[in-house]
Amino acid sequence: MFNLFLEDSESRSSRVTSRQRMVEITTTSLRSFNFDFAPLSLFQIFGISSPNYRNAVGVQTASDASINGDREEHDLCNWDELKFSLIPTDYMYVMKCSSGEGAFSQGHLTRYGNVELSPSSGVLNYGQGLLEGLKAYRGDDNRIRLFRPEQNALRMQMGAERMCMPSPTAEQFVGSIKQTALANKRWVPPPGKGSLYIRPLLLGTGAILGVAPSPEYTFLAYASPVGNYFTGSMHFSVEDKVYRAIPGGTGGIKSITNYSPIYKAVTQAKAKGFTDVIFLDAATGKYIEEATACNIFVAKGNVISTPPIAGTILPGITRKTIIEIASWLGYQIEERAIPLEELMNADEAFCTGTAIAIKPVGSVTYQGQRVEYKTGEGTLSETLFRTLTGIQTGRIEDTMGWIVEID
Repeated sequence: MFNLFLEDSESRSSRVTSRQRMVEITTTSLRSFNFDFAPLSLFQIFGISSPNYRNAVGVQTASDASINGDREEHDLCNWDELKFSLIPTDYMYVMKCSSGEGAFSQGHLTRYGNVELSPSSGVLNYGQGLLEGLKAYRGDDNRIRLFRPEQNALRMQMGAERMCMPSPTAEQFVGSIKQTALANKRWVPPPGKGSLYIRPLLLGTGAILGVAPSPEYTFLAYASPVGNYFTGSMHFSVEDKVYRAIPGGTGGIKSITNYSPIYKAVTQAKAKGFTDVIFLDAATGKYIEEATACNIFVAKGNVISTPPIAGTILPGITRKTIIEIASWLGYQIEERAIPLEELMNADEAFCTGTAIAIKPVGSVTYQGQRVEYKTGEGTLSETLFRTLTGIQTGRIEDTMGWIVEID
């Protein structure tokens, strides 16, 4: 069961004024959305810890800071030193679904905070959960934009079907992301300083002991301002003993179970000075598949190749976008099995993903052999990066309907 934390009347009273002040600041811009903006009713939501509880264990979140006093956007953090690490923001979005209902109820925003789960919840015992990732970008015109959020909704639905979970509709998903971004818009970094990373989760939160789907599910989305996931070009080692995915497995969906099994291989590679690892196919060990959290592309002449979506490769939204952009630019695109030897003989290689956008590969090392690639100005990856980020931030006209403006 979810544990609810209650405040005494004096504490509640002292918080009302400051919270009402925050509501007055944000309600006008949020008025176009339909959600329950009642800060003092957050304890009616499943397991959201009270600020008193968080402080009791020595944790202060960004939402606590905003309760204690309003802060200007430029005072929130040092945007110039922003990294890809968690900076808790003000609000998160929550909606729930019981197995008997079959559909998610209308969700709402609540203060960001810890969640309480039954020790017998499906997600804790059997890993029944999915994650997504997308970003809100602030353009030079100060408008905030989302990039292809409906694609994340469709990918979550695909993963939910595989994991025997109900999923929010595309409309519910995109609406939740809009609300999360808008409620936390003061945390969207200035142009060129980063973005607001939004992490949707779909979790089996109902209590269950036997091996079976959870009786209850929770969708939530939280956000954090982020900088670059990696700086500079990427340097890979090729992993030939540990496999990220197997045919018929869950490598093609964003299951929460896909990531921790490869931590050991990645940690060992980083200890040797590598940025990340490239995994090979489990069936033959001959073909490249993808890295820890990004798709990989290989360029030779006018041909750009990338491994196919065949159940073991994550269908990256940035991957899909780059295939389309590169086609417009006149490159020949091939989605096919790529032997490791072809990667080692490529003119250029780069990776794509929401967290990294596009990153050039500086080198690949396999069994002691190191191959270096072109990076920097004038490369294909640089051209694609400038085009992609130009569309995402409004510097390049979006002719495909990819952008969703929320502010």
